[in-house]
Amino acid sequence: MQLLSEQELERRKDREELYALGINPYPAESFSINVTAEDIHKNYENRKTDYKDISIAGRLMSRRIMGSASFGEIQDSTGRLQFYVRRDDICPEEDKALYNTVFKKLLGIGDFVGLKGYIFTTQTGEISLHVTELKVLSKAVKPLPIVKRDEEGNVYDGFTDPEQRYRQRYVDLTVNPEFKKTFITRSRIISNMRRYFDDRGWLEVETPILQAVHGGAAARPFMTHHNTLDMPLYLRIANELYLKRLIVGGFDGVYEFGKMFRNEGMDRTHNPEFTSMEIYVAYKDYIWMMEIVEELLEKVTESIHGKTVVKVGGKEIDFAGPYRRLTMFDSIKEYAGVDVSEMDEEGLRKVCAELGIEVDPSMGKGKLIDEIFGAKVEANLVQPTYITDYPIEMTPLAKKHRSKAGLVERFELFVNGKEIANAYSELNDPIDQRERFEEQLKLAARGDDEAMAMDEDFLRALEYGMPPTAGLGIGIDRLTMLLTDNSTIQEVLFFPQMRPEKKAVELTEEEKVIMDLLGKNHPASLPDLKAQSGLSGKKWDVSMKGLSQKGLVKVTKEGESLKVDLVG
Repeated sequence: MQLLSEQELERRKDREELYALGINPYPAESFSINVTAEDIHKNYENRKTDYKDISIAGRLMSRRIMGSASFGEIQDSTGRLQFYVRRDDICPEEDKALYNTVFKKLLGIGDFVGLKGYIFTTQTGEISLHVTELKVLSKAVKPLPIVKRDEEGNVYDGFTDPEQRYRQRYVDLTVNPEFKKTFITRSRIISNMRRYFDDRGWLEVETPILQAVHGGAAARPFMTHHNTLDMPLYLRIANELYLKRLIVGGFDGVYEFGKMFRNEGMDRTHNPEFTSMEIYVAYKDYIWMMEIVEELLEKVTESIHGKTVVKVGGKEIDFAGPYRRLTMFDSIKEYAGVDVSEMDEEGLRKVCAELGIEVDPSMGKGKLIDEIFGAKVEANLVQPTYITDYPIEMTPLAKKHRSKAGLVERFELFVNGKEIANAYSELNDPIDQRERFEEQLKLAARGDDEAMAMDEDFLRALEYGMPPTAGLGIGIDRLTMLLTDNSTIQEVLFFPQMRPEKKAVELTEEEKVIMDLLGKNHPASLPDLKAQSGLSGKKWDVSMKGLSQKGLVKVTKEGESLKVDLVG
């Protein structure tokens, strides 16, 4: 049973009173809007005659009732606007219930209202709406958190707990509207990237999210089951192999913005569901792709910030190219002080032990090199840096290096210590690709749950012939973090994945008495606690059993005496 607060009960009562007055608090008909709060604040002083007959809607965010006239604030999607309402203006007839009862008593903070009227400037110089019509559009039956701001803009009693903000993003965006800027910027990043690709004639496409074979990356997938086909399916960990099939099919350039799913850990830069952009262009290579990435990110950054220099965590990062280029082996030599270019697996394990890097038996040569790189190099790559020419063991889908044996033509772009882009000269030799997949199967047999699976249909596509191709993937979430100066991925996702929400434990009045006593003094002697509670024997037994079952208290024996303590 849902337990309601006093305010929630009162708001439900107000809702019923609105119905009793013949006012539907959730009307079906449209409310016509011809202006926004932002438009009024920006343009009223220069175009006063344009704001004589306006219609605006939004949430009621404050009220100052002064008898037959009142001030308040309405908040729409663009900002807040002060309004002034007089009883006789919105109630010109004898019936004054719309003001005296509805506005003053039955409306509350967070309710949606529609207002019509004209704009004027108050004696204190504040642009305001003089209301001539008021319409109830939606009654909120749960109160918004009260966020107080002083004259200097300092926030008090704010809705600031990160877990609450991520779980209840709808409340967060209402009471902390400044966070909307992050998501507006995210949308602009994607639209600018899309425009860049479209202007070059590359086609935006869609590929399957449910896949029979998970491939295109080294990651652990989410698995499900299709009942009709009676077969396992996987949420995609990458869209690479399907996009390459389209290059085989005759498209010169294809790209996709899409959700990827990886059944892995969660932290400040990882969410199990994330957004990636991947693009593949025929007859190009990874060197050409480096130039494209530099031009793309420079243009996107300028479109967002008006310049290429961005402040991230107190550091200034310049996205103007060209970016520094450093091979994987040279980067390890520079930052870890060891040359791993000629080492076998045994030698790499020894290096990991000397550097204090934890490894496990399932890791092959490529994974060991990647662990050394991650532990000793990544954090040093603050300005945009290309790490190039990876060992072949690390990259099953990239073409062998044209001049360096044992390496592949691959780069990753690192910014502020994190990888945000990954690109290859794509492997288009079907025989070589099959051998690489077979090596992945050997790693899987050793216990590597991120090893790639054999994809026979993809191999068949390559056998029909794929032209030389450059491929690129960019993590949209991490790029957004950089361009909005956010340090956690949860801040740039509307609805990040969260652990199950802990339900509030409901206590009886007797249980509350015991918990209050323990809160003041614990652990406590069981006989003393029982005496202080004043509960009868039966109520005491029921209450203690209830608290134990809810995992709130525990009883332990110390010598001959029993002690009661709080759990956790």
